[in-house]
Amino acid sequence: MKKLLLFVLAAFAVQLGAQDLGHYKKIIKELSSEKYQGRGYAEDGANKAGRWIAKEFAKVGADEVIQQPFTLNINTFPGKMDVAVDGKKLVPGVDFTLREFNPGLKGEFGIYYIDTLNYNPDKIFADLESPQYKGAFVVCDFMFTYKHSADFRRIASKEQCSCSGMLYTWETPLKFYKAYGEKVREKPILWVRPDFPKDARTIKVNMENEFLENYGCFNVIAKVEGRRHDSCLVFTAHYDHLGKLGKKTYYPGAHDNASGTAAIITLAAHYAKNTPEYDMYFIAFSGEDANLRGSEWYAEHPVVPLSQIKYLINLDMIADNNPMLYCEVSKEGMPGFGLFEKINAEKGYFKALDRQELADNSDHYPFAVRNVPCIFFMNEHGDAYKYYHTVHDTWENAIFNSYEPVFNLIKEFVEKQR
Repeated sequence: MKKLLLFVLAAFAVQLGAQDLGHYKKIIKELSSEKYQGRGYAEDGANKAGRWIAKEFAKVGADEVIQQPFTLNINTFPGKMDVAVDGKKLVPGVDFTLREFNPGLKGEFGIYYIDTLNYNPDKIFADLESPQYKGAFVVCDFMFTYKHSADFRRIASKEQCSCSGMLYTWETPLKFYKAYGEKVREKPILWVRPDFPKDARTIKVNMENEFLENYGCFNVIAKVEGRRHDSCLVFTAHYDHLGKLGKKTYYPGAHDNASGTAAIITLAAHYAKNTPEYDMYFIAFSGEDANLRGSEWYAEHPVVPLSQIKYLINLDMIADNNPMLYCEVSKEGMPGFGLFEKINAEKGYFKALDRQELADNSDHYPFAVRNVPCIFFMNEHGDAYKYYHTVHDTWENAIFNSYEPVFNLIKEFVEKQR
C-alpha cells in the first residue's frame, strides 16, 4: 500500500512539473512589469529582460545558456511626449500614438481637416499652401488614407507639401508599432481617437525621438541535451516589445509576447527534468517587433545547422481564450502539423487548429523561407486580442486559458518524435 501511495504521489508530481501554470504566470508578471519599460530598446529595457530570461533558463536547469549578439537601427521615444489640442492635453497611448518612424517636433500649429465627402486633392494642396493653413497638421480618417495613398504620400513629403504633420483618426484602443522604425522619416504621423474634435483650431506638440544606431541586442539560447544529438527540436518566442511612448508611458506586452516566452521557459524546465529523445533548443528572440531582426540574424548564424532541425515551433501571443488555435505551417512542417491535428482530435485541447497562410508576422518566417519544418501557434481573437500592441496589454488583462492546452499539445507531439 505504501509503495502504491509513493507511486501515485510521484506521478502527480511529474504531472505538476509538466505544466507549471504558477511559474508561467510568474514569468509573465515579471516581464510585463514596469522595471523593463515595455522591453523596448530605449533605456535598455529589452536587454534587461533578456538578461533576466537567461538567468531563468539557467535556474530551471538548462544545460547551456548563451547570448547571441546582433545590432539594429531603431527609432525610440523615451523623452518628452506632450500633445495638446486647443489647450487640452492628450494622454500618450490612450488619446494618441505615433508612427514608429516619426521625427521629433516642437511648436504650435494650425489644423486642417480633409473633406472626405467632397474629396478634391487639387483643392487640398492649394489650401495647405495658403497663408491660413501653411504648416498645419492634417486630420483625416486613417482608413480613408488607404484609398488615396498616393495623395497622402505627397502630403507626407516635405518637398511636395508644407504641412507639418498628420493626425489620423483610428479605432480604439490605439495601437503602436516598431516594424518600420529603422529610419526616421520627414514628418510625424499621429494616430488619434475617433472622437478627436471635429473643429479644433490648434495643436501644440513637444515630441522627442532618439534614434539608436547599431544598437546592441541579443537572442537568448538555452539548450537541454537529449539522448540523441544528430537532430534537434527548437522552440522559439520573442521577448522584446514596444518599449516607451514618452517618459511615463510604456507597453507591458503581457500577451505579446511575455506569454510565449514564459511558455518556452516552462517547457525548458520540464525537459530539464525529463530527458528528451533529441537535443532541444529554446530561443528567446529580441528584435521581433523591429521587423524580425533577431530571428533573421539567428537564421543566418545558427548555433547548429538548420538542416538538423526536425521541427521549429514558434509561440507568439498565447495568453488568450479563443477555443481555436491559430497556426501557420511551412511546406516542410506539414507532416508535423498532421501529427498535431491527430493529437488534438484525440484529446480535444482545442476546438480546431486553424491553419492559415504562411506570413512574415513572427519569428518562424525566416526559418520557413529557408526550408526548415516550422509550425507557428498563436491564440488570437479571444478577449485579450483587442489589447495587443496597446498600453492595456497588461498582466491584469492577460488570460491563461490556452497555456495548459498548448503545453500538453506540444508535450505529446515531442513524445511521438522518434
